[in-house]
Amino acid sequence: MRIITSVEELNELYGSASEAAIAKVTTALTPLYRQMIEASPFVALASVGPEGLDCSPRGDIGGVVRVKDDKTLLLPDWRGNNRVDSLANIVRDPRIALMFLIPGSNTTMRLNGRAVVSIEESLLASFEMEGKHPRAVVVISIDEVYFQCGRAVMRAELWKPETFVDPVSLPTPGMLSKAVRDDFDHETYDREWPARAAKSMW
Repeated sequence: MRIITSVEELNELYGSASEAAIAKVTTALTPLYRQMIEASPFVALASVGPEGLDCSPRGDIGGVVRVKDDKTLLLPDWRGNNRVDSLANIVRDPRIALMFLIPGSNTTMRLNGRAVVSIEESLLASFEMEGKHPRAVVVISIDEVYFQCGRAVMRAELWKPETFVDPVSLPTPGMLSKAVRDDFDHETYDREWPARAAKSMW
């Protein structure tokens, strides 16, 4: 297999980035970048730690992050599976990357920065939802932010309803777990999951 082994080879293969690809990068939110990020209910959070890399989906109604100022975002950490992979990485290595998706838009937003995990009570309380607070808030300092052109989303036809996969045709979470561990009770897990999720959304 022929592989690329240096940045010089990559540059020779791909050529230089366009002026537009460079000009769009900023070190703080512009008003329009803020508008895009505030419209996003979903973000992929990438982090790095001693064990390696992690990428975690995060979603929230009415916007997945809160913009504190043009250099700072706040990401509440709601209930989940308690693996805390992303948070464990952040407390040991603050470097993070975010990719925001906006349903219906082919434009994604990308952000690189540093983060800390806050348990400040007043901050947790400010995110109250149905009487519940997140257990922590990821406070993100922006190093660079920019938009990504729509080619990937367009190629994937991500928002085209006629291309949506019927969930019934896919394996359930319980089935996926049983394929890894044969003694896993997938039927009970799948049966109880909807009610459990409804009670533990926040």
